[in-house]
Amino acid sequence: MKITGLLAGIALTLATFCAYAAENHVAEALKHAEAAAKATDEKAIAEHAETASSHAKISDEHLDAGIKSLEYAVKHGKLGEVDAAKKSAGEAVEHLKAAQ
Repeated sequence: MKITGLLAGIALTLATFCAYAAENHVAEALKHAEAAAKATDEKAIAEHAETASSHAKISDEHLDAGIKSLEYAVKHGKLGEVDAAKKSAGEAVEHLKAAQ
């Protein structure tokens, strides 16, 4: 029972971090999308839009992987599989950091 509570706390903390971590790529994506919208020539529009798209995709892929790892951590924790739960939580941390 204690491990489930601990994992729930970790998941909540990581979910909060997840929102913060995604901010950097999301902020960059927004900055470049706005620049593309304001640009007056096709080359600048394409370059900014491409950069915005790249930032959005990077953030999204790592967030998805982080969420999947957290789901595995919860599953393993509920089954009493401490080592597997910790490994999954650690993988989630790496993906969430990479989303920055």
